Amino acid sequence: MIKTLSIANYALIQKLEMHPASGLNIITGETGAGKSIMLGAVGLLLGNRADTKALYAESEKCIVEGTFLIRDYQLKDLFEAEDLDYEDETIIRREISPSGKSRAFVNDLPVTLDILKKIGERLMDIHSQHEGLQLGQNLYQLETLDLYAGNDGLKKAYQQKFETYSHTLNEYDELVSFSQNNEKESDYNQFLFNELEEAALDAEEKETLEKELEVLEHAEEIKTNLSGVSQLLDGEEFSINQQLQQCISLLSSVKGYSSTLEELYERLYSNMIEARDIGNEIEREQEAIEFDPERTQIVKDRLDLIFRLESKHKVSSVSELIEIREKLGRQLESFQNLDDKIEQSRAKLEESEKAMLKAGKELSDSRKNHSGEMAKAIETIIHKLGISNGVIHFEIKEAKPSITGLDQVEMMFSANKGVPPKEIKNVASGGEFSRLIFAIKYLIADKTALPTVIFDEIDTGVSGEIALQMISMMKTMSQNHQVIAISHLPQFAAGGEAHYYVYKDHSSDKSVSKIKKLEPEERIMEIAKMIGGDNPSEVAINSSRELLGI
Repeated sequence: MIKTLSIANYALIQKLEMHPASGLNIITGETGAGKSIMLGAVGLLLGNRADTKALYAESEKCIVEGTFLIRDYQLKDLFEAEDLDYEDETIIRREISPSGKSRAFVNDLPVTLDILKKIGERLMDIHSQHEGLQLGQNLYQLETLDLYAGNDGLKKAYQQKFETYSHTLNEYDELVSFSQNNEKESDYNQFLFNELEEAALDAEEKETLEKELEVLEHAEEIKTNLSGVSQLLDGEEFSINQQLQQCISLLSSVKGYSSTLEELYERLYSNMIEARDIGNEIEREQEAIEFDPERTQIVKDRLDLIFRLESKHKVSSVSELIEIREKLGRQLESFQNLDDKIEQSRAKLEESEKAMLKAGKELSDSRKNHSGEMAKAIETIIHKLGISNGVIHFEIKEAKPSITGLDQVEMMFSANKGVPPKEIKNVASGGEFSRLIFAIKYLIADKTALPTVIFDEIDTGVSGEIALQMISMMKTMSQNHQVIAISHLPQFAAGGEAHYYVYKDHSSDKSVSKIKKLEPEERIMEIAKMIGGDNPSEVAINSSRELLGI
């Protein structure tokens, strides 16, 4: 439950703090005084979107902070799942900066709005006029029926089976779609693969072939030049080697006279040996090189094939062509096994669908078994609340499997005797909506673990004895829940364990909404004003005392 709530710099609230009682709290005040503004601030703690237009002073930060006592509400697992520090007394804070940046904290640890919503929906249930509209929606009706029936376990079991089924269905559809869409592509891929496979590519051959072609295309020039070099080195007359030999002979007879001559002799001798070796290699190379038009054409054709394949696949190397060939091979192998995969997926889908339908039927049976009981329970309550001829009936129809189950639930309602029930959204008035939603809240209150229930003007369209009945039921709810009700009725104001009054202070340049917990005498006068106006008569004051039982 809420131990403390503080609001700073929000809408018309400059600074406000309240400490709600653990039971029934009633908040009253003039229209426009700021009662619903407080709910907007509380909504920030539940993860609602923030708006800088809501800042009281545009240059200052808005801070809304709530301290919650949560020891008895089994929330440790949720905190651990979100990696948050659990405290029996948990502090939730929301900040909005003038720039529009919003931050949220749980026990001083920053959290996302999604996490804040998960925690908030386990701490508070706020009834608003918007929720009254929700009552006309099938999903809301279904959820309330599940809460009444205690279907949480059955619902979770079904949802697990449904998620498995949905995942399996997606896998199956993807395989079938892939098979249908890629059959032509597979034929083309097979052609591409065959072409690359027949090419028998080698990663190194392109460079080798290019070098070979260059030699082949210049064979005559190379051979002629090598022949000339060979003649110069080893020709019959005046060859380089003969002249080197003569030089060595001349140096040989004088090399002993100095180390320099010895060194020159050695160098010259080495050059002669190297020149002879070069001559031998040139002869071998000369013999190896032949002008071969047939081989030249073969190399050209092979290179043309490689260049064509590179251009076709938009790559620049044989290695990349080999990678494409291997990838195509894997795709083709996968496609060839696709029929088996589709059959396996179909069998898995049928199995998961069977399990999902079985769990869905168990959930559906529970809904049908409890719908009549819940309808009668709502009727009993609304009869007490002045809809004496009210009739409720649940229509449960089979629907396409979804995350909520196999059913479409429609709450049917009639307020008049002899008039058959129709869809509630089409026949219920505003006041009837309020009483119906209150009846549902009252029924399911003890079936939920929510610490705090907040009602925003649930008394719309009711008065007198009906209001007394509603406040009596709220008192019953408040035995196990903290209840906060915003009201304009004196019967409600008198029934609370604590009475808070919201008012506007116009003493400064800008109006400010404030709240105060009324002391007993203040409470008497405030309720008297609600009965008889700003200057209540003695009769109104006595009526106030009578309502308060003092």
